[in-house]
Amino acid sequence: MVSSPKSIAVTGASGKAGFWITNYLTEKGFDVLATDVLPRREGLMSKFLRADLTEYGDAIEILNGQDAVVHMANIPASGIYTESHTFNTNIVMNENVFQAAGAVGLKRVVWASSETTLGLPFDPPLYAPVDEEHYPHPTSTYALSKVLTEEMARHHSRWWGIPFVGLRFTNIFAPEDYAPIADYHRDPVSRSWNLFGYVDVRDCAQACELALQADIEGADSMIIAAADTIIDEPSQSLAERIFPGLEFRRDIPGYETLLSIEKAKRVLGYAPAYSWRNQVEPNTHRLITEAIGARRTYPRS
Repeated sequence: MVSSPKSIAVTGASGKAGFWITNYLTEKGFDVLATDVLPRREGLMSKFLRADLTEYGDAIEILNGQDAVVHMANIPASGIYTESHTFNTNIVMNENVFQAAGAVGLKRVVWASSETTLGLPFDPPLYAPVDEEHYPHPTSTYALSKVLTEEMARHHSRWWGIPFVGLRFTNIFAPEDYAPIADYHRDPVSRSWNLFGYVDVRDCAQACELALQADIEGADSMIIAAADTIIDEPSQSLAERIFPGLEFRRDIPGYETLLSIEKAKRVLGYAPAYSWRNQVEPNTHRLITEAIGARRTYPRS
């Protein structure tokens, strides 16, 4: 590990992941300045300054005096705004943050890339488990904004001489998001779009802390997911059933994730601590068992 930055700006702090990351880093002893274009969220533990990062001056003001930034602020998916607005907003925001990070002398940039760079929805994937080499295959302007931002990160890292760490988060779950899991087991095909992947928001926060401290040079990106899939069926047989003829690069034991986290383990020391299996209520476990017993075989349409 390299020497840890002490003062951290967290962007997108009123969003799902940004909120948890802010509080996690604050509890870990970092001096956090949180920011968002939205108002301060109730329960946020750190300092907060509202800013619009599509304005370069706002990015400079937020990052000035910080050691590093965890940049989570972006339109988080397709379908919220028009495709062109999503792309333009994310690209401008990311360029402003990256340029400002170098201009004010930050030591490191950690930022939210996305599993969508890998080709979501998978129909089918090229192979399994999907790893960082399954790239780039953007299918929306949201995904394209992340692919291009990874390229921007490589250039900014070279220009400024600081690490840029892109975390390709899969579908992020906060504790309250686990309630509908029984529904996924009634129709596993409904979760095949991202190979049944998910990650607990608390493991996202862990990954950000590790990325702030890891011995990394240049720009790098890696998948961040839970250690298992969200379906209670052995992963390889599940994938074979939903995607007949899928190439497997190796055997996949048990319920292991189909979105490989081997690089994050190796580079960051990432070790996801949370699984839906230890987060859902006992009644949900019962509903899942009933769903597995009752469901038909879902042929791929």
